[in-house]
This record gives sequence, structure tokens and C-alpha cells, in this order.
Amino acid sequence: MTTSSKNYAGALAEIADDNIISYDGIKNDLNTVSEIIKNSPDLKSVLENITISTDIKNSIIDEVFKNQINEKIINFLKILTNKNKFGEFAEIKSDFETIYNDVNNIKLVDVTSAVELTQEQKNRVTEKLQAKLNKQIKANWLLDEGIIGGLIIKIDDNVINSSLKNRLEKLI
Repeated sequence: MTTSSKNYAGALAEIADDNIISYDGIKNDLNTVSEIIKNSPDLKSVLENITISTDIKNSIIDEVFKNQINEKIINFLKILTNKNKFGEFAEIKSDFETIYNDVNNIKLVDVTSAVELTQEQKNRVTEKLQAKLNKQIKANWLLDEGIIGGLIIKIDDNVINSSLKNRLEKLI
């Protein structure tokens, strides 16, 4: 994360704090922009190209994103192109999502299991984590047969390893 991407994400949060657009609205618009860029690598290249005039880039932004996203987010994209920062869009989006999660009391966790968990098992794990962390949990469910059994739960930089493989290694 760069300082400028955090600053731009913070500016988006200020827009939400000022009730100009909701946090959800900004998040949805950033996802829309991200999806359009992902499906059009040429568009991304043009918007990141410092040799193309900002007037041309701004016209392209207007044409591509009108009726797709809020006018304030369109203006935000124009600011990024005017400052030659459009290449940081993905990082700004990620930084904004971090702010969004903090504001909405959401914690992202990775849960690794050796076998596919049933929905009931996933619900139990999620409920226990929500009670322990006092946050809404969004889990990323991963499979790794190498852990043999149990779970590995990663929360930020903390890892709870209750895998059978880990227990066996501690015995040796």
C-alpha cells in the first residue's frame, strides 16, 4: 500500500462520511470500474498512459462510465488520470475496502480445511469467530489436503493452526 493510495481511499471515505455517496455506493461503483477495466485491458492501458492527453482520457471516462457509476466517482477517476495515478486504482480500491470493512465492523478471515466443509460446519465456524472477535466475519474457504484434518484460521497476521498435521509435527 502506498501513501497516495491510502490518501485517495481516505478521500473516498470522506465523501461517504459527508453523506454525498454511501459507503456501499462507492464500493459498488469501484467494483463496477474494476470489472470494466478487467474486461478491457486496452482501456486500462489508455487511462494509465502518460503520453495521452488528460482531455482525451477524461472524454473516454465520460463515455465509458456515464450511466454506470455516480458522477462523483467519475470525477474521482478524472482526478486519478489528471494526476497520473490511474495505475494505482486497484490499490486505492483495496485500501477503500479496508476502510469499508472497518466502518462496517467486518473482518476478513481465511479458513483452510483438509476437506470441503458442509454449510452447517461453515456456519458454526463463522458463528464462533463472530462471537470471539465481536465482528461480522467474511470467510474465504480454502482446501489443503496436506493439513490432514482440522482447520487453519488466518486473521490478519495471526494464525490459529489446529490442523492434524501441525499436531503431529509438534509430537515429533
